[in-house]
Amino acid sequence: MQSTGLALQQDVPLAPLTTLGVGGCAQFLVRAEQVREVEAAVRFAESRQLPLLVLGGGSNLVVADRGWPGLVLQVALEGICHYHGQGSEVFEVGAGMNWDCFVAESVSLDCGGIECLSGIPGSVGGTPVQNVGAYGQEISQTVASVLAFDRRDNCVKPLKAAECGFAYRQSIFNSSQMGRYIILRVTYELFPAARPDLRYVDLERYFAGGERRPTLLDVRMAIREIRAAKGMLITAGDPDSRSAGSFFKNPILAEAQYVELERRAAESNLQVPNYPALARQKKVSAAWLVENSGFTKGYRRGRASISTKHALAIVNRGGATAAEILALRDEIQLRVNEIWGIRLEPEPVFVGF
Repeated sequence: MQSTGLALQQDVPLAPLTTLGVGGCAQFLVRAEQVREVEAAVRFAESRQLPLLVLGGGSNLVVADRGWPGLVLQVALEGICHYHGQGSEVFEVGAGMNWDCFVAESVSLDCGGIECLSGIPGSVGGTPVQNVGAYGQEISQTVASVLAFDRRDNCVKPLKAAECGFAYRQSIFNSSQMGRYIILRVTYELFPAARPDLRYVDLERYFAGGERRPTLLDVRMAIREIRAAKGMLITAGDPDSRSAGSFFKNPILAEAQYVELERRAAESNLQVPNYPALARQKKVSAAWLVENSGFTKGYRRGRASISTKHALAIVNRGGATAAEILALRDEIQLRVNEIWGIRLEPEPVFVGF
């Protein structure tokens, strides 16, 4: 279907476009490889009064079984522009670029700052939305600016990092200004010849006893191996990788909440994990809370289950519906709240519910 220069598809199944693999169809879908196609898609949606959903790599998404009753805009702008900054290496990257491919490129150029984010599925445009983070690194530490189409003001607009409102797994893009901006390009400032970040216990264990300090490439490969062992790397033939990644955020507690958690844990002869990276913010391991609320890896509800490799991943065991995924989510949230007095907040975006 052609309209205003767009190649529109109708009644497109969305499940195959997500890593979790659930959800119904989009009424319309367009894949935009140029900025003008993004702008045209927005105009089309507005002219038809259609709700608009921006889709990247589909890695952090749960789509309702009824699908999306509007236009899905798949942002597919790619390309990397690399140049030298003042004491840094600058990379301007299209929002549709595969995130892990960009990490691989930066590491090959001996540029540090995102090596611990290796193996995370999805596209570049999604990383500032969630302020993606893992193993001691967050996107907010390296993002210099974001170029976005402003739907309110109907123009392309650059936003400096300070304007993005970054917080733990949060930005203006998924909170106060949700739906306003469509990310087109992200500019990162990385660090030449950087020493790898080894703050997290998994990495410390992996490289324990080594005779030399690991390189950025060593850390990247280690992270991918660690993620694969947890089912957190998209791997052909691994049913545990059919997920939306970590389904719950690590809770950040106030001092009084943290003290209460430690008291409850002591009553059960348990000790709350206390790694330096967690203790600084009173951040608690959501995986620990799940596993100490009676759930085991592999726990199943219908065709949805907890991963056999990681307590934070909810997995589609084949043919699961979004309703089954949400039923398991609700069960976990309820039990954790009953036992520990903490409500786990989901990390994925829920669409069409």
